[in-house]
Amino acid sequence: MLRSVSMQSFKTLESWPVDNVSASVISDGAVHFYGDVDRVFELMSVTKLLATYGFLVAIEEGVFELDSPMGPEGSTVRHLLSHASGVAFDKPVAEKGVGERRIYSSAGMDILADAVAAEAEMPFAEYLREAVFEPLGMENSELWGSAGHEARSTVADLTKFGQELTAPTLISPETLAEAFQVQFPELIGTVPGYGMQKPCPWGLGFEIKGQKSPHWTGDLMPENTAGHFGQSGTFFWTVPGSGQVGVVLTDRNFGPWAKPLWTAFNDEVWAELNS
Repeated sequence: MLRSVSMQSFKTLESWPVDNVSASVISDGAVHFYGDVDRVFELMSVTKLLATYGFLVAIEEGVFELDSPMGPEGSTVRHLLSHASGVAFDKPVAEKGVGERRIYSSAGMDILADAVAAEAEMPFAEYLREAVFEPLGMENSELWGSAGHEARSTVADLTKFGQELTAPTLISPETLAEAFQVQFPELIGTVPGYGMQKPCPWGLGFEIKGQKSPHWTGDLMPENTAGHFGQSGTFFWTVPGSGQVGVVLTDRNFGPWAKPLWTAFNDEVWAELNS
């Protein structure tokens, strides 16, 4: 992949209060990079997007189906992937009834990872490496712990993942399209750092912007923008059908510094891409 400095909005990153920041934007088949794209960063909850792709591969391999029972009684794979199972944030126990509330849950991702590991007879980290990382050439990506928040990667690798989302090769376009569709659209819930959202749209693993405001993806971006951010100061978004993807990795934990800067930067990028 060629480096590019043609995105004027990348200049904004120079003033961010972080020690290290790397970024990329995909648009119309072109890839624009900023910073050291081979630097390894902790992803925190951006991990969920990579794990989700592994689960989607598993679905197509017949490990389970979206509507297979899993988790609390009455819950399915679909509920777990869309944070609608009622499972608590950090423990595989029910905090609410199935389908009652969008409870953001890393534990739900681990329930899915354990199911894949049992069926495939290998640790989920190995399954994810063989099913996603190796085919996409993501040589510096690793799931080292929880499928919900313990992976590390680089901008270069996540750009390859982003390219996969614009033209899937590992799963069918229909499966990916389902991941980008809001699941259980009536549910309310909390986006960490952004408070209660009514409703709180989510796809399969991918957060969907909807009408959330303020939102980390930017006020100008479309309602179908899908992605995730991580508490380690990372985010990844794509706008399905547009061929456009944004990746930013930093080494400063998410906090008050990030909210206005992320929104402004993403709005600048979106405006530049669509000017």
